[in-house]
Amino acid sequence: MARSSAQSQSSLAAAFIPDSGVARLLTYALLAVAGSIVLWISAKIQVPVWPVPVTLQTLAVAAIAAGFGARLGVATVALYLLQGVAGMPVFAGAAAGPLYLMGPTGGFLLGHLPMALIIGLAADRGASRNFIALFGAMLIADAVVFAFGYVWLIALSGQAGWIDQSNVLASAFAKAIQPFIVWDILKMALAALTVVGGWQLSASRKG
Repeated sequence: MARSSAQSQSSLAAAFIPDSGVARLLTYALLAVAGSIVLWISAKIQVPVWPVPVTLQTLAVAAIAAGFGARLGVATVALYLLQGVAGMPVFAGAAAGPLYLMGPTGGFLLGHLPMALIIGLAADRGASRNFIALFGAMLIADAVVFAFGYVWLIALSGQAGWIDQSNVLASAFAKAIQPFIVWDILKMALAALTVVGGWQLSASRKG
């Protein structure tokens, strides 16, 4: 049995989650696994720029969080990160395991958790039906990812030959943050359009 209409309005995924306990948990698990596979694929679609490659991952995280809501969105990202820590080749690079998170992309990857939470909470409050509201939430969440990644890079700066040690803050920003800002604005816009379009398509089919 599908969830009530009041509950189903919070996120796209909620409309497909049954009320009964076992079926509900199974659906949550299947959606989380499916979402982690999407994140895996999105990490492999990349422009190989050093030290941080351009991937579709922030787009995928944003769309998943907006479509799944906060709890399931965060759980999906956490599952993906655990897969990588366990050694599955799900990250952008060829390597995996806990040491991968100690590299230059570690802060960005961990930043996906608060990103999913911020966007998911906005979606739970109805933002995923409104492009401006959802896009705004995604931009804020994406800025948090950049903050996590930037602080992480600064912490690793003494071990990174590509950072100018005479001007660590500016060098890390110029090489690992600034080139990705426009890319991510475009990705957030596409993610917001995709989710809002999903709502409109669902409404038109019901009508």
